[in-house]
Amino acid sequence: MVEIISVRTGRQGLFEFTEQVERLVARSGIRDGLCSLLIQHTSASLTIQENADPSARVDLENWMNRLVREDDPLYTHTLEGSDDMPAHIKAALTSTTLSIPVKDGRLTLGTWQGIYCWEHRHRAGSRQIAVHVGS
Repeated sequence: MVEIISVRTGRQGLFEFTEQVERLVARSGIRDGLCSLLIQHTSASLTIQENADPSARVDLENWMNRLVREDDPLYTHTLEGSDDMPAHIKAALTSTTLSIPVKDGRLTLGTWQGIYCWEHRHRAGSRQIAVHVGS
C-alpha cells in the first residue's frame, strides 16, 4: 500500500504528522512489517524527534540555522530567494526518507518520538510525503 499524504507547513520549523501515518498503518491491515516514508521535495526533510517538549524542536531549528546561514556569498543557486540554497543543504544534511518497523499493527516509535516534516523554506505551503506500508 502506497499513499501520498500532505503536510501543511507555511514557515520554517518542524511539523508533526505522526497521527496521519498511524492512521495509514491501521488502515493497511499490516500486523508486522515496515512503514517507509519519502518526502517528495528537495528543500524539506523528515525526522523522528521529541514530541513532548517543543523547546527541543526550537533548539534544533536555531542550531540548523546557525550551521547553514542564508546569504552566503558562495551560493550561486539564488533565483528563488536567500533561503533556497540553505534549504537544499539542510535537506542534504538531514533525511528525506524514514523507515519505521510495524509490530502488532502499530508503529514501533518510542514514548517521546514523533514523525516530523522539517520545513527549511520560509514560505512553503504544503509538502507531499509518499508512505509505503508493507510486510
